[in-house]
Amino acid sequence: MSSMTVADQWRRVRSRLQAELGEATFNSWFKQIDLVGADEGRVTLCVPTRFIRNWIASHYADRLAELWADEDANYARVDIAVSAEPVQPRKAGAEAAARADAAPSGEPRSAQSTVQSAPQSVPQGFEDAGVGAPLDPRFTFDAFVVGKSNELAHAAARRVAEATDVTFNPLFLYGGVGLGKTHLMHAIAWEIRKRHPERKVLYLSAEKFMYQFVRALRFKDTMAFKQQFRSVDVLMIDDVQFISGKDSTQEEFFHTFNALIDHNRQVIISADRSPSDLDGIEERIRSRLGWGLAADIHPTDYELRLGILQAKADEMMQRNGPVAIPGGVLEFLAHRIVSNVRELEGALKRVVAYASLVGRPITTEMTQEVLRDLLRSNDRKITIEEIQRRVAEYYNVRLADMLSARRARAVARPRQVAMYLSKQLTTRSLPEIGRKFGGRDHTTVIHAVRKIDELCQVDSGIEEDVDLLRRMLEGGHGPN
Repeated sequence: MSSMTVADQWRRVRSRLQAELGEATFNSWFKQIDLVGADEGRVTLCVPTRFIRNWIASHYADRLAELWADEDANYARVDIAVSAEPVQPRKAGAEAAARADAAPSGEPRSAQSTVQSAPQSVPQGFEDAGVGAPLDPRFTFDAFVVGKSNELAHAAARRVAEATDVTFNPLFLYGGVGLGKTHLMHAIAWEIRKRHPERKVLYLSAEKFMYQFVRALRFKDTMAFKQQFRSVDVLMIDDVQFISGKDSTQEEFFHTFNALIDHNRQVIISADRSPSDLDGIEERIRSRLGWGLAADIHPTDYELRLGILQAKADEMMQRNGPVAIPGGVLEFLAHRIVSNVRELEGALKRVVAYASLVGRPITTEMTQEVLRDLLRSNDRKITIEEIQRRVAEYYNVRLADMLSARRARAVARPRQVAMYLSKQLTTRSLPEIGRKFGGRDHTTVIHAVRKIDELCQVDSGIEEDVDLLRRMLEGGHGPN
């Protein structure tokens, strides 16, 4: 079989896998997977880290084999190797051509040699003489409540904190305000401090990075700035979106980032959106931020919010003595406050403080009274226009296409998802929904709702997309 045929098969397998898993999951785990070769009934793929290899092998090895068998029954097995580990070549010339053809244009290919470890730096204080920000002692892994919406980010953060080598670089954590990005970054720093006190870790916000750079320019001390930031073992930059539009700061960040990556130092970044969605950030920086693992923290679901409240209530009892917080109150708060964890915890503190100060028992009625303003703000109405905008951004189509007569699948499927969500999340009638989508008939809306309902039963990728969009809309989060 020709190498070109194998490469074509790999493209089709990737395409089917992406459709099944959805964009977020596919980009996190499969975007950097490459074809090495195929013969003797076996296909060999390559990923950049052992962590990704182990995860794919345990979750998707069988599915990869099934998809490839659908393309060519001669291949019954799929092996996954790590790029830093030598792979025994088979038919070297043909496989090199297959691999070159397999990687889509613009995608990073896995490196084929192990990066030499940088020399250990001299141990220094965590705050690095006032350059970095102090760490919050409350933000540890033990205090982080894990749920479906943040399990990938938590697992990746744990892996980076516990590893003795650099597993993926950079680790990019992203999600809406108050969902736990900063907590995870502090937890990583505390864990490294405990396990490897000799390693030099520098944590600060992007805003403080910019301030330090401007200060160095002002005092003509840029060499000291460069040395300070490029000599660390682990650099952690929080809220990197704040350097948007700051060209000089971006230039320095780019060179610092490259210098650390080249010397195999760990870089950890957080932002409120994915690398590809960072407006005002140079393309070369966005491209490099996507080299490693991008882990999304989704808006919380009810179970996770309830778990967080229970953990916070236990913490209050340990610190302040017995506090009588009925389970029904925690359930009420978990149902009603969906915006972010920070607001959720603040609401519980406010209720407990009020009960303590006025001497009233905590009840659901009292909670409603104390949090009247907060509950009102969370009872916002979801509009069809907002649904259209969110869905268009999620699927990367133009908003105008949602209203147009175009029938291409790349446009029609997002339009059907938006109609489905409009029926589920608003009180508008079917004719009203149809009019909002370019004057369509109500029967078109009925067909869209039935179609998405059917697809959710058989296509896990569509089900995941719809579930995520619903949570983004209900929680008021997502790309802006």
